[in-house]
Amino acid sequence: MKRHDTIYHRFLRATRRLTDRQVMMILAVVVGLLAGIGTWLFELLLHWVRQALTSWFPGESLSWLYLVYPAIGIIIVSLFVRYVVKDDISEGVTRVLYAMSKKSSRIKGHNTWTSIVGGATTIGFGGSVGPEAPIVLTGAAIGSNVGRLARLNYRQTTLLLCCGAGAAVAAIFKAPIAGLVFVLEILMLEMTAMSIIPLLLATITGTTLAFALRGFDPLIAVNVPEVFKIGNIPMYIALGVACGLVAYYFTSVNGAVGGFFRRKLDRSWKRWVVGGAVLGVLLFLFPPLYGEGYEALAELMHGRMDTLFEGSLFSDYRGVPWVVVAFLVATLLLKVVAMATTNAAGGVGGTFAPSLFVGAFTGAAMAFVCNTFFGMSLPLVSFTLVGMAGVMAGVMKAPLTSIFLIAELSNGYGLFIPLMITTAISFVIDYYLDPDSIYTKQLRQKGELLSHDKDASVMVFLELKALMETDFLKIDRSYTLGDLVKIVASARRNIFPVVDETDILLGVVQLDDLRRDMFTPEKYDTPITHYMIPPPDRILSNEQVAEVLERFDEVGTWMLPVVDKQGHYLGFISKSRILAAYREQLVAISQ
Repeated sequence: MKRHDTIYHRFLRATRRLTDRQVMMILAVVVGLLAGIGTWLFELLLHWVRQALTSWFPGESLSWLYLVYPAIGIIIVSLFVRYVVKDDISEGVTRVLYAMSKKSSRIKGHNTWTSIVGGATTIGFGGSVGPEAPIVLTGAAIGSNVGRLARLNYRQTTLLLCCGAGAAVAAIFKAPIAGLVFVLEILMLEMTAMSIIPLLLATITGTTLAFALRGFDPLIAVNVPEVFKIGNIPMYIALGVACGLVAYYFTSVNGAVGGFFRRKLDRSWKRWVVGGAVLGVLLFLFPPLYGEGYEALAELMHGRMDTLFEGSLFSDYRGVPWVVVAFLVATLLLKVVAMATTNAAGGVGGTFAPSLFVGAFTGAAMAFVCNTFFGMSLPLVSFTLVGMAGVMAGVMKAPLTSIFLIAELSNGYGLFIPLMITTAISFVIDYYLDPDSIYTKQLRQKGELLSHDKDASVMVFLELKALMETDFLKIDRSYTLGDLVKIVASARRNIFPVVDETDILLGVVQLDDLRRDMFTPEKYDTPITHYMIPPPDRILSNEQVAEVLERFDEVGTWMLPVVDKQGHYLGFISKSRILAAYREQLVAISQ
């Protein structure tokens, strides 16, 4: 322990001679290395779990194991989270966004390894989710904790958090540009010269380490057979429309399944039983749904659709064209159900890989239908890749990340034009149907989402309870004017909330309305309710500050009472207090 402290303090002393920018560059490289190692450990653990579960069983019997393995994995992970982690580690990207907005970019140290264990176990046992969200949370946690150890401020810690997340994405896909753009689009980090260089260093470091540990082969080893043809533009437009609709289906079903589990299944064992049964049946009928699905993607893009039927009850019909189409469509639709069920039942995983999976099957299904039934000659590989980008752009609201990721994954830079066409159309359609991404919907509804809108982002940091003023003297409705006159001398405020015996707010009394009668003793017996007026509005204690500010403008006042859901009086909030806190927070973030 002393040695670690000595090394740490030596580092702190050494960095005093460097500028802030130089320190951030050094730490970005460190975070990139650690995130790359974390990604490698994740994949290593995932490989070990899969080998342990499948290597000792005959291949033809694996489909029967699909009935039980997912449930076992979900139970193991749920118990691990409950008794070891004792914290929520699901929805990795959403948790990173929440940490940036509400936790001063501080992520608990256990997230540097618990997401690796939980995610690898979930996927290894057949959970139909992706590894990217746990890895992103791991990388972000590494960056956050390095920033904490280096005693950095919020802005610098946030930058290192983003460096870790970007390096993790870059390492798992071996795609440094995609990792960089992911941070700018999804985590919405403000792009400046101070932020871009550390991000580049982190993503390059993570990718280089991935090359060193895992080789230079791309995650999806496929060659784009031909250059983009202008004559196929109408079909890429149609693919964009299909991807936009599928992306909306993706986010809607994910939310519906998650909501069902939260509302209807209030006990862990119920979620295990229902989730395990649903997932087991789906994987038994459609084996490509097992795990993240990258092996199925590879088979799909190489045109080996018959291998997708292996272990399935439909394998005898793999040569029937309409059965192939039905199988592809059913697989892409049920992948969303399997993914949402895995997460809702207690598994740990993300939506990144499932969106690529669904997009690939969307593009492949369109190309197969057009070629088989309409005599067209659409390139299967190109439409599969472009479909991946299209659905991902709609689900994540990140068209640039989608474009660069697919280009880097497949070396398909000749597909830039169709990638841009399809992702743009998909993004527009899905944005029209639902402006929030799968990561931001809940956070935006709660007012906890940072964005590129600086005013809105600053408001996210403000808490109503912290700004509420409670030094107003409450008066009972049984009071008379004389009773109030006795306490006015000690009052610091000129507004008095009137409450009943249970502290329910009935109205307010303003000192200005009393002045004429305060010096007339014969009116001291007048009930105080004679002077009471209803407040122009009431603010609930769980409202967001941005919404409260709008309410001030609507009613044209500078002071409003705050109550709980039952109407109990809690205090007052003033517009001037909010504006002052806004200015302070803006300065703090800028510094």
